[in-house]
Amino acid sequence: MHFGSRLAFDQAGNIFVTTGERSDLRTRPNAQLLDNGHGKVVRITPEGDPVADNPLVGVEDALPEIYSYGHRNVQGLAIHPETGEVWISEMGPRGGDELNLIKAGGNYGWPVISYGIEYSGAPIGDALTAKEGMEQPVYYWDPVLAPGGMTFYTSSLIAEWQGNIFIGGLRSQHIARLVLEEGRVVAEERLLADEGQRFRDVGEGLDGALYAVTDEGRLYRIG
Repeated sequence: MHFGSRLAFDQAGNIFVTTGERSDLRTRPNAQLLDNGHGKVVRITPEGDPVADNPLVGVEDALPEIYSYGHRNVQGLAIHPETGEVWISEMGPRGGDELNLIKAGGNYGWPVISYGIEYSGAPIGDALTAKEGMEQPVYYWDPVLAPGGMTFYTSSLIAEWQGNIFIGGLRSQHIARLVLEEGRVVAEERLLADEGQRFRDVGEGLDGALYAVTDEGRLYRIG
């Protein structure tokens, strides 16, 4: 029920942690508030302290651990191996799953803006998809991917995949391969779509192959 969470270490050894907004109409607005940890990406040191140059350090009534906010249910988190950029995959409601490039201090809009609707079919809030001061996704899905874990592929084992993002699909029951050019998604391929599996997480192994684990207890090796 939208508890998160993913962990990733950046190039300086600090830890990014993602959280959800608890899947409740009462707690949903907390994603827009800076005094709590709901619907956030936080950045802490290995000792658990806020990183000194976090964007909200010194801001009154704001948690200094917060790196970005306005998130619904972040299930994927990956650091770009060359640029150090922080990327997340985020579940929307009914439609509107997102791939986001995280900016320090960025507001990613939930629940004020969304490309999805309520499961009942009702609009989210005022049915806005954009608002000044709120970040747009790099890419979104409708119908949903229901994104799980994600990774950047770096190995030369499958050279044409280098720099691509791979995201496990839960309800969609496939792995999404996304090709990026200058920060934009220019192509998408579906892998293992005939397996009938909910892909919970993906990662690159030391052997250069891509590994994926499913909710049904299967481990796949691609390479």
